[in-house]
Amino acid sequence: MDRLTDIAVFVRVVERGSFTRAAEELELSRAVVSKYLTRLEERLGARLLNRTTRRLALTEAGAALFEASRGALERIDEAEDAVARFQKEPRGRLKVSAPMGFGILYLGAAVADFLEANPAVTMDMHLDDRFVNLVSEGLDLAIRIGQLTDSSLVARKLTVTQPIVVASPGYLEANGEPETPEDLAAHNCLLYSYLSTANVWRFTGTDKREIPVAVTGNARVNNGNLECEMAAAGLGLAMVPTFYAAPYLRTGRLKRVLSGYPMAELGIYAVYPQRSHVPPKVRAFVDFLATRFGRRPEWERV
Repeated sequence: MDRLTDIAVFVRVVERGSFTRAAEELELSRAVVSKYLTRLEERLGARLLNRTTRRLALTEAGAALFEASRGALERIDEAEDAVARFQKEPRGRLKVSAPMGFGILYLGAAVADFLEANPAVTMDMHLDDRFVNLVSEGLDLAIRIGQLTDSSLVARKLTVTQPIVVASPGYLEANGEPETPEDLAAHNCLLYSYLSTANVWRFTGTDKREIPVAVTGNARVNNGNLECEMAAAGLGLAMVPTFYAAPYLRTGRLKRVLSGYPMAELGIYAVYPQRSHVPPKVRAFVDFLATRFGRRPEWERV
């Protein structure tokens, strides 16, 4: 067992690029992790890692051991997961990544209800608007919104959201309400940084043809909540998904415009790495979210 433990610790150190991070995840002290690595090197008679104060670098022998060992450990994990499928209850720590705004608005109560129904599961939730690498970050699954690009992941569509254009009543009273997408040229439009084409808003006309419109504005932000707050303060028009806009539409702080020119809806997905056996905790959480949000989620009923 010591041999397997030593190799497992070595693989985790390499994957995380740090003794400290590996120790934290394994719930060991840094000294114990270092001891395992030293013991492994002594047993093999080869140096596996070159250590400096700033980084770790694999030696040639270390690289060969890492590639061979990682696959073996993954197969062991999959074997354990296969056994877990026969357990009645999902169990263990579930590490999930989700977009910041969506997580704050809609996942808090959902996670609480899920954990209450699954007491053997603990949740480690990471909110981040960037697309994280599930494998390198050690995540079980991620919630992603919009077009999916990583075909190596399994994706399940949970529900949908639709981008809409909104503005405060005060802004519209002062600047007029746009009646067609082309009218946006005369308005201050808030831009979302994480869109590669943030300054082009794409509508669908009454003839079902796409209407791309170039927009400009004096503010660019990387968070939809902040974008809604700025629009509600009267700064300009914002294009945001309905899940962001819904709370503001309910209270009247924002008003939807150009509703006759819809935008293409966006899928909201749960994605997770391809494996022979999906861990029960992952399958249970994905099923739970799909049921909770459904085909017509609360933000589409405003």
